[in-house]
Amino acid sequence: MNIGQAAKASGVSAKMIRYYEQIKLISPARRTESSYRTYSENDIHTLKFIRRARDLGFSVEQMKTLLALWRDKSRSSADVKAIALEHVAELERKAAAIQAMSRTLKHLAHHCHGDERPECPIIDEIAKAPDDDLPAIDAKFGVHAL
Repeated sequence: MNIGQAAKASGVSAKMIRYYEQIKLISPARRTESSYRTYSENDIHTLKFIRRARDLGFSVEQMKTLLALWRDKSRSSADVKAIALEHVAELERKAAAIQAMSRTLKHLAHHCHGDERPECPIIDEIAKAPDDDLPAIDAKFGVHAL
């Protein structure tokens, strides 16, 4: 099947399929004489595996490891479990950071008059320098845990 059909069958967009091939998460697709990509049922199964891992929030590196373990029939389930538990801890850190941000914003919104006055605790808090009383922002995890 072609890339469009593979995308539909797997739930992974054609753009992401090309990206996964580029970063070597999946093997390069076979090509027809006219250079079109073709995918087998096994390729679709692999793409579905990746889609499910991505839906669970695994990183590309984690997906590479999980794919290798999936293909290794002599793998130790302890290796898979360790990756999953590490990921759970990461998700819990992110959830805690989001909860902290939510509590802070609710508190600030509660103390904002929301009228014509220019004074606003929300703006004041955002304008604080990073070394002030605020936790640092991290692009991957949100707010660093205190």
